[in-house]
Amino acid sequence: MNRLRIKSGKILIIDKVHPVIKEKLKDLGFDCIERINISYEQLKMEIADCKGVIVRSRYSLEKDFFDAAKELVFVGRIGSGLENIDTEYAESLGIRCVSSPEGNRDAVGEHALGLLLALMNNICKADKEIKEGKWLREQNRGFEIMGRTVGIIGYGNTGSAFAQRLAGFRADVIAYDKYKSGYGNQYVEETSIEDIFKRTDILSIHVPLTTETHYMVNKNFLGKFQKPIYFINTSRGQVVDTAGLVNAIKNNRVKGAALDVLEYESDSFETLKLRKRPEPLKYLLQSSKVILSPHVAGVTFESQYKLADVLYRKIESLFN
Repeated sequence: MNRLRIKSGKILIIDKVHPVIKEKLKDLGFDCIERINISYEQLKMEIADCKGVIVRSRYSLEKDFFDAAKELVFVGRIGSGLENIDTEYAESLGIRCVSSPEGNRDAVGEHALGLLLALMNNICKADKEIKEGKWLREQNRGFEIMGRTVGIIGYGNTGSAFAQRLAGFRADVIAYDKYKSGYGNQYVEETSIEDIFKRTDILSIHVPLTTETHYMVNKNFLGKFQKPIYFINTSRGQVVDTAGLVNAIKNNRVKGAALDVLEYESDSFETLKLRKRPEPLKYLLQSSKVILSPHVAGVTFESQYKLADVLYRKIESLFN
């Protein structure tokens, strides 16, 4: 029997979401049950008779989860990235996995631009100094984006949103995406990775975390750029080998870094999973060349609604 034909049943929600998705799913005929504080073992028991589950990044949904989900039709991931879901195994069972990166692409694009402006104009450093009673103008002279080349790696939802927001700065914006082509437009010039290494003054990363992109940005990678660069990461922390980045900053290969994500985050992105701080993290925390934010680029008040609304529309389309 095709389960997608039946618009009824239980949907388990195990992470905080905007209430619009619950309201709309109920209107569609489903019974939404919230289990925000459920343990993984409890989740495997409760999922047995559920038609859907809505998650963020709290748990990794592996083979044992899907084996327990006898009636499951879909997994809905609020946000971008499906790295915490064994999508290959799920889809082998006929379970559809959908996410909603379109819902927070604008938020990420704006945040990346904010990080870049703050980094190139020493805004965080100057703010801290003034509050300490220091009025240092010359030491906080900034650089302009205009006339520089911004290189974007990964031209999906957030990469394209960042490019759009750069349109008024009169910079040369180039992008490389290994899995896409034909995306050049008024906002961006499609190019090769070799051209990224050759031309880039400012690098922004917008790739998912996969086995291929894990530690993609490392000492060797950063050593290939022909000019010192500013570096921005709003994708996933483990895309960057922090030790390699620190080495590049110390050797002036990277002039400054703005990071919304760190490789030391917990799987849920809610905390840093450390008993003690490793040396590369200590350097980031102390360096005036580094700006950090706590994985909030995609988390605006507006994006919370949009993420839920986009995901609902994708779930609805499964049943139509």
